[in-house]
Amino acid sequence: MLERLFAELGPWNWIVLGLILMIFEVAAPGIFFLWFGIAALIVGSLAILFGEFSWMNWQIQVILFLVLSVIAVFIGRRLIGATDVESDEPLLNRRGEQLIGQVVTLEEATINGRGRARIGDSLWRVTGPDLAAGTRVRITGIDRGTLVVEAA
Repeated sequence: MLERLFAELGPWNWIVLGLILMIFEVAAPGIFFLWFGIAALIVGSLAILFGEFSWMNWQIQVILFLVLSVIAVFIGRRLIGATDVESDEPLLNRRGEQLIGQVVTLEEATINGRGRARIGDSLWRVTGPDLAAGTRVRITGIDRGTLVVEAA
């Protein structure tokens, strides 16, 4: 059945698939479908150019599509990665890292190295030396969402 589908549609199935993938990219942006769409368009173009040769059967086209997809993804990632711009606020979405260096008060005592501190309107888990509630501590780091503190 798959062989019949490829034979009836010919190289245009790749062109249509490539265009559909490009439309998906516009509908769900994320630069993911783009690379597969480019690979499908290249396979379709090659199938139009070399379709009359016996070596350009549908199995070769599928393998070519898979190989070109992987190559397009790698090239695309390099191109997109090269355009990364240094941010003027590198800690914008890294709330815990923004807190490093601040001095806060323990809301709950640290027992066995674990406690809680209030920062703004939030309670944060903290880890550090055993200290009484109300002690001022300095945030020295963050480990998987838990603030690392020391006595200030």
